[in-house]
Amino acid sequence: MAVVVAGPLLVLPGSFVTDAGAFGQIADDLLPEALRASAVLAVGVGAGTLALGGGLAALVSFYDFPGRRWLDWALVLPLAMPAYVLVFVLLGQYDADGPLQRALRDVLGVRLPEVRSTGGAIAVLTVVLYPYVYVLGRSAFLEQSRDTFEAARSLGLSHARAIVRLALPLARPALAAGAALAVMEALADFGAVNLLNYRAMTDAIYRVWYGAFDRAAALQLATVLVGFTLALVLLERMLRGRARYHGALARGEAVAPRRLRGPRAWLAAALPLLLLALVLVGPLAQLAVWSVQSLDAGAAGAELARAALISIALASIAALIAAAAATVVVHGRRTQPSRAGAATARLQTLGYAVPGTVVAVAVYIPLAWLDHRIDGVLGTGLLLTGSAIGLVLAYVVRFQALAFFAVDARMARLDPELDDAAQSLGADRGRVLADVHLPLLWPGIVTAALLVFVEVMKELPATALLRPLGDDTLAIAVWEATKDSRFDTAALPALLIVAVSLVPVVLTIRLSRAGAPLEQETVFER
Repeated sequence: MAVVVAGPLLVLPGSFVTDAGAFGQIADDLLPEALRASAVLAVGVGAGTLALGGGLAALVSFYDFPGRRWLDWALVLPLAMPAYVLVFVLLGQYDADGPLQRALRDVLGVRLPEVRSTGGAIAVLTVVLYPYVYVLGRSAFLEQSRDTFEAARSLGLSHARAIVRLALPLARPALAAGAALAVMEALADFGAVNLLNYRAMTDAIYRVWYGAFDRAAALQLATVLVGFTLALVLLERMLRGRARYHGALARGEAVAPRRLRGPRAWLAAALPLLLLALVLVGPLAQLAVWSVQSLDAGAAGAELARAALISIALASIAALIAAAAATVVVHGRRTQPSRAGAATARLQTLGYAVPGTVVAVAVYIPLAWLDHRIDGVLGTGLLLTGSAIGLVLAYVVRFQALAFFAVDARMARLDPELDDAAQSLGADRGRVLADVHLPLLWPGIVTAALLVFVEVMKELPATALLRPLGDDTLAIAVWEATKDSRFDTAALPALLIVAVSLVPVVLTIRLSRAGAPLEQETVFER
């Protein structure tokens, strides 16, 4: 599995050796603008998600107000909204020729900010990615002790200043981790930046790959993007320096939230409600209206059904492969631990740090080489790159980390004495897997498959680059329709994507609140 996941990624730096001249051309033409755009996007989304997600986490953790109990979990739901879906809803409603924009201009004489702008790209990605910071920050705040907080209050700090001076520094590692995840997702995004005409690195890679058909240049752009992403993560750790934020003395009950009253209480409830209305409720309502209109106009139901079946089939196959491979790897590490096993297991998680566009480019090159060799011997044609095999491999490379973390988190909760007891009764490693591990690991395995399934359903860049001709998924159907401003046509497949994504998010929240052993934290550990 380490070879499958990390092997194709070696093609990226290797492109500088095989075709060094390609980089000189793109470095002069595309790279400065694309790198600058990605840097601005990373800084903007990092700051935005840190402020929005951290602020909301502190609000629901340290204050009590009307609706707080259900807002606590409802604020996670925007994670189910793909950024490119939110973008095309905004383009249909708030763009220069949108109905709301026309109404405001004609009645009030005002104009909303342009969606296709740097600020628009940052805002859209911030409101769909802030749950990474929110969930990790909320968890960190809940782990802080009431005794420590009250000690700060006894030294003269107000409730608000105690949050700023004590709670936020203690939660900084979690908040920084959430912001880093959001930045990585923003740098990996292709659909939103493409629809907004924002010339980031992912968009540049796609244009070089499909527009100029320059594979070497695309590989080298992809290498720069991966290096830029890793550099941002290292920069955050360097800025943290030797600072340490420990809660080792935090013992006792969690901090009791302070009750807000009057206008402040209603304002505290209104702001999160407004956010959910703008990011989730409003777009879903608009998608439903457009979907009904497209059905009344006789939308191509057969094509949509085919796209849905293809999406479900691809997602199911990738989910089964990733979950099965993760189970075998985790079981092997448990029953026969070694340094080599630990190192190769970590190599399997590299794919998630690489954008889908980059994964697609990296996977295509070795598969195309194999295709030509196999075709020369057997005459099979494009067996790998001309079918769904290459696309499924790209999905596994991209999302194997999710499956590994989910199963590994579940395995870590199993008492090692269970293995010893089974082996003392004569069971070999196969029997331990079948009779001990699998019955106890199934919640983690199901979680792994579910996470990969949902991510594949939403994945756009890898699908756009590697899909076989004529086999479109729901994500491609949305993207192709929105490129031509056919918002009513894109609405129904987009609604299906969001609905599929909402189900596991809601299920995870409900089970985690009920105390079920479901690894919700693996969604964010990636």
